[in-house]
Amino acid sequence: MKLDRCDSFVVGNPSPGIGGRYFIFVKLTTQCGITGWGEIYNASFGPHLVAAMAEEVFAHEMAGEDPFQIEKIWRRVYSRGFSQRPDISLMGVLSGLEIACWDIIGKATDQPVHNLLGGKLHQKLRSYSYLYPPEGADAETFYADPDASAEIAERYIQEGFTAVKFDPAGAYTILDPHMPSLEDIDRSEQFLRVLREVAGARADLLFGTHGQFSVAGAKRMAAMMQTYDPLWFEEPTPPERPEMMAQVARATSIPIATGERLTTKYEFARILETGAASILQMNLGRVGGLLEAKKIAGMAETYYAHIAPHLYCGPIVAAANIQLSATCPNFLILESIRTWGGFYAEILTEKIDWQDGYVIVPDRPGIGFEIDEAVALAHPYHDTHLHLNMHEDRA
Repeated sequence: MKLDRCDSFVVGNPSPGIGGRYFIFVKLTTQCGITGWGEIYNASFGPHLVAAMAEEVFAHEMAGEDPFQIEKIWRRVYSRGFSQRPDISLMGVLSGLEIACWDIIGKATDQPVHNLLGGKLHQKLRSYSYLYPPEGADAETFYADPDASAEIAERYIQEGFTAVKFDPAGAYTILDPHMPSLEDIDRSEQFLRVLREVAGARADLLFGTHGQFSVAGAKRMAAMMQTYDPLWFEEPTPPERPEMMAQVARATSIPIATGERLTTKYEFARILETGAASILQMNLGRVGGLLEAKKIAGMAETYYAHIAPHLYCGPIVAAANIQLSATCPNFLILESIRTWGGFYAEILTEKIDWQDGYVIVPDRPGIGFEIDEAVALAHPYHDTHLHLNMHEDRA
């Protein structure tokens, strides 16, 4: 079996755009006609350039190769251009291509990927959702209003969610890390207080930030949060120096979670070795793909650390997250984009099965889900925006 072709799709995510303004999919095809889908979690270049990167990497490093040779392909791409170091853009490209290879392997062997990664330990996966504005609401107003978030949290809990995430601490900027203002701390406490009142013991609270704080600032925020017993304090300091995040972890009993901006086992090893976090949030469209994520999860086991795969992108990364999580004894919780309705259901030929707070693990061959190509082609994304942008300042 040989890889023959790579096609890329930059798909616009229709309003309200939950999960990002676009998704970057790759489809690999073998000479014998088996196809596999992957997805790239974009970072620092425009989506069409990233799609072109994927096609270029495939042409130079993967065309004519056996898709079963994951380690060989991975090492070749990781080393290209005399690099051999975590490169967030290259690893995003490799992640998408690697996931597509696993999809092909599963289809060729008539096995779900979870059977090929050690077997299905979990039949269903506990999931959480970010608190999103209701239809028609002004997003900026909603995200500053703790009572509005409490109303949505109650709705989600009634649906079956046992955990919700929110990030009330203010904008993340190019000037971070910063010291949170008293206003930031007070607003965050208001969110925690009303959400804990609503959730009680029915749901965990996941306090999100975006690597915003200095060590001293994160410690102040954590001291306030203690009373409300959140399941985690996410990315309290920037990702570049885990030694600094470890100082925060040592100063609080709240578990620290991090990983959405990290890539490869090498960066996650530093998190574990320094004690920076006990919950690893690898994004499979960036971290290096399925096998790399499985290696990271195995490392985490030896530190009694959990995994909670991150998702702020499309349904193929979600599918990969599901396959990985099903195999991991240290799986904690999975990020859902609500209950997988809307465009996430429309663009897949089979909807992700979510029931009473859990994602049901599929047993279909490969990663378990296929992109409806007609839907993808009907929603092209023509702009050049990045997936996310940081604010210039906090004014």
